[in-house]
Amino acid sequence: MSATAQRRPLPPLGPTRRLKLPRQAERTLANGLTVIVVRRPAVPLVELRLWMPFGRVNLARSHLLTQTLLSGTETMSSVQIAAELQKIGGGLSAGLDPDRLMLSGTGLATGLDRMLEILAEVLTGATYPTDWVGVERDRLVDGIEVARSQPAHQARTALLRRIFGKHPYATQTPEPEQVRAVRPAALRSLHAQRVHPAGAVLVLVGDLRPERALDAAEKALGDWSGAGHEARVPPIPPLAPGPLLLVDRPGSVQSSMRVALPAVPRTHPDHAALQLANLIFGGYFSSRWVENIREDKGYTYGPHSLIEHSVSGSVLVAAAEVATEVTAPALVETIYELGRIATVPPDADELEQARQYALGTLQLGISTQAGLASLVSAYAGNGLRLDYLAEHAARLTKVSVDDITEVAARYLAPARAVTVVLGDAERVAASLATLAPIETAPVPC
Repeated sequence: MSATAQRRPLPPLGPTRRLKLPRQAERTLANGLTVIVVRRPAVPLVELRLWMPFGRVNLARSHLLTQTLLSGTETMSSVQIAAELQKIGGGLSAGLDPDRLMLSGTGLATGLDRMLEILAEVLTGATYPTDWVGVERDRLVDGIEVARSQPAHQARTALLRRIFGKHPYATQTPEPEQVRAVRPAALRSLHAQRVHPAGAVLVLVGDLRPERALDAAEKALGDWSGAGHEARVPPIPPLAPGPLLLVDRPGSVQSSMRVALPAVPRTHPDHAALQLANLIFGGYFSSRWVENIREDKGYTYGPHSLIEHSVSGSVLVAAAEVATEVTAPALVETIYELGRIATVPPDADELEQARQYALGTLQLGISTQAGLASLVSAYAGNGLRLDYLAEHAARLTKVSVDDITEVAARYLAPARAVTVVLGDAERVAASLATLAPIETAPVPC
């Protein structure tokens, strides 16, 4: 039987289900901590997310504080903290992004009170033991040095410096020697300055009675206080298109291509249309860019574009790793697809496919407790609540072909792009120079 005869038409997409938002409750405590509880009783677990505005202070201290925040308190060692959390089927971890310090955890819903007690003890009594800080300091240095040797990290570092300039977002990885210089006393001082409840948000999602969970959070964390101040990061600067930045990585067998374009925050009237325009361009597997440089040309395996939202602004970033010999052709096709989305309206089917994907991912994003907790926390970081999800879904359903054409011309035109290519300059510079003026730089260190 021929391949053609074996093909069967795909069934039509079913209707998009109405977005059902779970029950939630909110309370702001006297110390400034906002607590949001969302009831999701599918499984007897609770997901915890606590973020605190952290702004930009000494990067080395900030990253090492994250690594050692759970290293012990005045009454418990790190091992005892882990053991106590294991008793309630849970755990805690800490993370850091350019705006916030985040504590994440999970555990049995019946163990919520104990999890909150342990969290409160860490927040108010972390001791940063010398031995543990030394171990984690060495581990962090090793991780940074490994990351700095990777092309993806090098390209990302160069892109951030190129688009953000002197803004705090421009540098997001500390220097190893700066990390080596950090001592426990500096971490304790930073903790006192920045780990405080003012402006912080605690999200609890799971098999909970919201009012009872709010009471538990207030009992455990109501006495948490701090003399520090809420850090604020200035708005990001507007993108400044200029020469293509070619970061020389001699001997590289592939090039890392990064293209940054302006974007808008979730609250902007253009956000829904821009999200769909990005999907049509390169934001999912059925996009034009993927079809062009992956399926048709075979230049790369996984090109992708997405809108990155931060508290101080939003940027659309397109990324692809391509073989050295096709670096310039891949960039040509990228510019072509940006020009096409900015000038040629999508057809109705193309828009509808992107719309169904966007609406479907909204449903998937809240289908698990962990996904829902992360989404609620991310929204809260931008002053939004879960109700925004239904509002955004409604906006997505109303976006028209004309809306896509308008926002694509406004934000995705190639003339507005900032382009960074990391690769072997000796092999790719001449061909790239036929496309745009070039500025060459060494690999960032």
